[in-house]
Amino acid sequence: MPLALFSGGFRPFFLLGSVWSAIAIPVWLAAYLHGYAPSAMPAMLWHAHEMIYGYGVAAVAGFALTAIPNWTGRLPVAGARLAFLAALWLAGRIALLLSAQLGAAATMAVDLSFLGVLVLAVARELVAGRKFRNLPTLAALASLFTGNLLVHLQALELAYTAPLGNRLGIATLCALIALVGGRIVPSFTRNWLARMKPRHPLPAPSSRFDAACLAAVVVGLASWVAFPGSLLSSALQVAGGGAAALRLSRWRGLATLREPLLAILHLGYAWLAAGLALAGLNGFFGWLPPSAGVHALTVGAVGTMTLAVMTRASLGHTGQPLHAGAGTSAIYLLVTLAAVLRVAAPLAGAGFAILTSLAGLAWSSAFGLFALLYGPLLARPRT
Repeated sequence: MPLALFSGGFRPFFLLGSVWSAIAIPVWLAAYLHGYAPSAMPAMLWHAHEMIYGYGVAAVAGFALTAIPNWTGRLPVAGARLAFLAALWLAGRIALLLSAQLGAAATMAVDLSFLGVLVLAVARELVAGRKFRNLPTLAALASLFTGNLLVHLQALELAYTAPLGNRLGIATLCALIALVGGRIVPSFTRNWLARMKPRHPLPAPSSRFDAACLAAVVVGLASWVAFPGSLLSSALQVAGGGAAALRLSRWRGLATLREPLLAILHLGYAWLAAGLALAGLNGFFGWLPPSAGVHALTVGAVGTMTLAVMTRASLGHTGQPLHAGAGTSAIYLLVTLAAVLRVAAPLAGAGFAILTSLAGLAWSSAFGLFALLYGPLLARPRT
């Protein structure tokens, strides 16, 4: 069984990431509501860091290490090498919890080691396979390394760069959703419609329009990272959100409602559009705290899309039917509830803490249920 767990990148990282995501939110709520200190980092900073550079990076690593062998035709990173990478990621989570004892410098060294080694491993595979078309994945990993470094520089009291580092991490995850989601959502939808509804209109084929929309999303995210408070940045964010929505409208999402495994991919991309638009509009009108747009992008887009990809990839790569059963559908409902409650919490006034707690409960339940249902699949050989 341990050998099966380290036979493919998605197995340890989807499992470890989901368990950590389910645990980290209750820890954060204890810190936020009751003053518990989970780390030498301020509680808010630890929460953001562990969601982005803990869970988010684990999801990206699982996806990248699984996709790269398909891109390159080379053998996957597996066995002892994969176990070593998983151990490095886990060491980073432990180091953050023990940062008061380890010190900021040692914590940074341990935490950054995983992304550093992962960047080198991915670069080696892409160069050896001569798959330079997929270099954006390597650029995204390098961007995540940089953002993580910026957070740790503030922990070292060398610069006030943690907000910039967290924005860079969120924007990188969202850019990956725009890029990868723009490939897999219409592709999977087209295949399913051709099989289940052969007379139904298919998603529009990729074109220059899609490339322009993707560019608008990336520009909107980049402006939010670099100039989060400017009116120009707000306009670019609204334009990026609108471009994502236009692109999504061409993919026939409503026709997939009978198959949650597909519909959730469309919903995850819709959260990307909504999050960018919400963040941009808030820059003009200030009718919601900035956290509303941020949580639409993180809990909504990142949480929904990563769970959508994790469930589908886990089923497909373990030889299971590509269909969402009752448990998987419950996972999707819980993460959607978490996103809606967390975005709505700032409107609740005195009920903010209640809605935030309920959102955290729904989030942890979604990821805990994933670990419970999919853990046995990930730990045993392919059927």
